[in-house]
Amino acid sequence: MEPRRGQVDVSGAAVSFLEWRPAEESGSVVLLLHGGGADSAELSWGAVGPALADVGHRVIAPDHPGFGRSARAAWPLTQENLVRYVGEFIDAAKIDDYAVGGLSLGGGIALGHLLAQPGRARAAMLLGCYGLMPRLADGPRGAVVHFSSYALLRTGLLAALTRSYLRDRSAMERGLRDLVRDPAARTPALVDAVLAEAATGTGTAVFGEWQRDQVLWNRLRTDYTPQLPSIRTPTLLVHGDHDRGVPLLRIQTAAELLPDAELTTVIDAGHWVQRDRPDVVIPAMLAHLRRNDDASTTHPE
Repeated sequence: MEPRRGQVDVSGAAVSFLEWRPAEESGSVVLLLHGGGADSAELSWGAVGPALADVGHRVIAPDHPGFGRSARAAWPLTQENLVRYVGEFIDAAKIDDYAVGGLSLGGGIALGHLLAQPGRARAAMLLGCYGLMPRLADGPRGAVVHFSSYALLRTGLLAALTRSYLRDRSAMERGLRDLVRDPAARTPALVDAVLAEAATGTGTAVFGEWQRDQVLWNRLRTDYTPQLPSIRTPTLLVHGDHDRGVPLLRIQTAAELLPDAELTTVIDAGHWVQRDRPDVVIPAMLAHLRRNDDASTTHPE
């Protein structure tokens, strides 16, 4: 199923998006938010969108401002501005009765949206979710790792290293092994697509802007963990047990704190979990959507 591409305007940004329309709409609309770096709606959701549309969901996946085919916004890329843009995008695209899902950065944006506009989304799906850690790393060396990353960001060395990495096919192939552990899913076509996104887009540059805002010298600016008990939206957490960016323990804690949550742990999967194990992730998402669509039909408000 080929998506259609559209565009809507929000404050200070023109947002390009992909939309998969089912032959017959029978489920809730699903808004999917991609991750950071050299990512886009197509890269993260190109397989998920058609699978959800095949069973009746209209699926909408925007390229965040500065990513994919969306030009950079007039405002700085901060967590607060990204959460605001998603709310404005939902209004501008006239999206009603929807579930929201996100990967990594997109998961953190989705969490921020649930807190900023409680009760608006009927369900949430958070994959490799950002916003659930006080620092970039846990454990005895967590403070050292965090401060080292802060120093690399502030000196510009991390940006230089990232630019070099994103121009080197061999380095990209090695780096993707942590994100997508299944060799069958880590295809040459995927490597080509990520390299092309890095070469032609501004995603890595604006993501660096977001990182500099988020990574303070001793902590991350955004940690939604204390606010999780206030989120009443039924939430599915999906996490690879080999995710090196977000420890599984943090997600297990989030699942315990959220009032209505379920956790799907994907065995031997990395951070880009829906690309790594779509055979596990897509059925989990479909089951979560089906349960909440059925509950809404049985108990209409």
